[in-house]
Amino acid sequence: MGSAVERTDEHVREYLIYRGFTGTLKHLDSEIKADKEKGFRVDKIIDQLQQLVQSFDLLGLKEYWLYLDRRLFCRLEDIYRSTVNKLRTSLYRYYVINSIQRGNLEKTQEFFLKQALELQGQGEWRDWFILPFIPAPEQNPSFAPYFSRQWADTFLVSLHNFLSVLFQCMPQPVLLSFDAEVQKMTGVTEENEQLRQLLFALQTDSRDQREGEAMVHHKLPLYVQNMDRLGDTELDLVSSQRAISVSTTPSRNFFSTFLPQGRRTPGKPALVPPGSSPSQAALGRKDTSSTQPAKAKETLQPKDSRAASGQTSSAQTSSGQMSSGQTSSGPTSSGPTSSGDASGFQTQQPSNQNPRHKRIQDHEKERKELFSKPPLVFPQTPERRAGEAGEGEPPPETSGEAAEASCSRSGGAAVEGGALCAEQPFIKLSQEEYGEHHSSIMHCRVDCSGRRVASLDVDGVIKVWSFNPIMQTKATIMSKSPLLSLEWATKPDRLLLLGSGVGTVRLYDTDAKKNLYEMNIDETHPRILSLACSPSGSSFVCSAAALSRSGSAESAPRLPIPVSGQLLLWDTKTVKQQLQFSLEPEPVAINCTAFNHNGNLLVTGAADGVIRLFDMQRYESAMSWRAHDGEVYSVEFSYDENTVFSIGEDGKFIQWNIHRCGVKQSEQMLPQDATGPFVLSGYSGYKQVQVPRGRLLAFDSEGQHVLTCSSSGGLIYRLTNGEPALERVLSLGGHKAPVVTVDWCSAVDCGTCLTASMDGKIKLSTLLAQKS
Repeated sequence: MGSAVERTDEHVREYLIYRGFTGTLKHLDSEIKADKEKGFRVDKIIDQLQQLVQSFDLLGLKEYWLYLDRRLFCRLEDIYRSTVNKLRTSLYRYYVINSIQRGNLEKTQEFFLKQALELQGQGEWRDWFILPFIPAPEQNPSFAPYFSRQWADTFLVSLHNFLSVLFQCMPQPVLLSFDAEVQKMTGVTEENEQLRQLLFALQTDSRDQREGEAMVHHKLPLYVQNMDRLGDTELDLVSSQRAISVSTTPSRNFFSTFLPQGRRTPGKPALVPPGSSPSQAALGRKDTSSTQPAKAKETLQPKDSRAASGQTSSAQTSSGQMSSGQTSSGPTSSGPTSSGDASGFQTQQPSNQNPRHKRIQDHEKERKELFSKPPLVFPQTPERRAGEAGEGEPPPETSGEAAEASCSRSGGAAVEGGALCAEQPFIKLSQEEYGEHHSSIMHCRVDCSGRRVASLDVDGVIKVWSFNPIMQTKATIMSKSPLLSLEWATKPDRLLLLGSGVGTVRLYDTDAKKNLYEMNIDETHPRILSLACSPSGSSFVCSAAALSRSGSAESAPRLPIPVSGQLLLWDTKTVKQQLQFSLEPEPVAINCTAFNHNGNLLVTGAADGVIRLFDMQRYESAMSWRAHDGEVYSVEFSYDENTVFSIGEDGKFIQWNIHRCGVKQSEQMLPQDATGPFVLSGYSGYKQVQVPRGRLLAFDSEGQHVLTCSSSGGLIYRLTNGEPALERVLSLGGHKAPVVTVDWCSAVDCGTCLTASMDGKIKLSTLLAQKS
């Protein structure tokens, strides 16, 4: 209730300023300052009572309790009157005990003199009148419990809980429910948006289905409708390969004349002369090449850019078709024709069988083989080369990209260069863009609940926004001083830590949209490079570094000697520094920090290439080892927390065993666009260089896949136990500038990958995990 009252007061102030009621505003501010109910903030009421007790203001204490009684307690039912009397008695005893503990016997005697008429008729105070005359009352069995810290804490907690429940149960004015109504309307609006998108998707599917039925003129069998879209994936790949040879073999692309997009059945068509099948006339096929004799097909084969062996095998196949066609007779039986299945072998198809049903059977057989057999390389038989001779050979990079895109769309298996692409662990469902920034991104982090995202650009603009169910900016923070680091607090998760380049850390409340504290860290080390909040408490680790020789860390060239730095532990409740960690062999700038799941371990990566592991129960270094040639840019614990992953300036991605100091479990080189420094080429040869600041790697919910940066989008790798250490799985793409930081928000089956680039764009790729 206290927070609702505070926000309502702000709304009223804003309204009075808007109306120009300055006199009313002054009276409102003065009455709020003198408000004895403290805006229904229970903690402030308790603080006021404790302040009166500590200052021995008995008259003020009685008046304040009397005000609470008239304002609040008198409205309660009679059954709660005894509770109120017990709390008042405990408050007076708390006052007396405090005066004795602080050695002020005059205030103790004054209390009993002034309260004698009121208390002498009460049985619970009968033995307390001898208290000022006992030499050591804290040792007396009757009074010893009241001198303990436990009794005082129990009384204060009981009073706090009683007032909290009382405020919650009080009837509230309609104005205080403003926030609740706004949240309710926001929820209804978001629900309407979801239903609108669902309705749009259903209408689109229904329209596509009607168009498909109108064009195909028949309904597919039930087992075909329920099949996976393995064939569609291959068709996309084959269609991209056929684009080159469309000028030489126009009849190869006749699928598009009668099948809608998304309903195409893969496979190579059987060249059947007119009249060979009733279904051909029913579907309205108009394949001009099928009316040519087999000898015409033979003349087309040598035009392909194949080797001489491919031409020879093509001629042999064509001659075989001619000889078989000469032995057949009749208008409906012109001989068997070769129809290539997806596995690369040729089968004989009688001309009097429905070609569509034959293709369905072939692909059902192919689907069973693909899911039952391990990946293998198919032999290049003469029949296979003959079947491929009619299609243009695309460039190797084009074929590979098409195959990778095909695999990522299907999530199953597809043909790639004659081999099988393994089943993909993720399917990219959608990709959205957040474009509120106008300069390069430095940090992009999701909070612990997965509801909010905070992004920071090089101009010092912070955007707090949500993406579920709709993308919406919640707050915009402008900073006069340069900002270098950003981190979400663990408890509560609405708080945001912002590290500057002038030696300060701000604690920002994203709900109230205001700064709570600004902590001065260290003037000699003003650059706050890294922030990490402990998962188990209210403390955070802060990495502070000195300025470089030129006075600027961003524009200065790389120094052979790392700059000085400190690693500090701060408490967000007391807003005080708890301790400073020892950095051996010399103080050095810490670039990156990460806690394990319970906050007992802290791993850091420094500018001297050393990884340090700290024991947060003893607040001392457990081990350290040189990890990279150059600076360490990013460190993270593994899923089982037995290893640590790091990315360094040398471009290496290394897994370290934390039980054996300095022992590598795996190592792999990454391209420069995954490790930085990141380079964005502009007009007239202008180049913008950015040193890594945010996270360069992020893991999924099970720790089996890792997301890294690239020049055009995020790359997802599968962690392996052998060589190489990383196996490329999926390219998210979508960016036109280098990606400089990533994050992965995981759920049960779906997850959202965030990739932020130097052009200020942030892509949200929603993935569906394939459960094996």
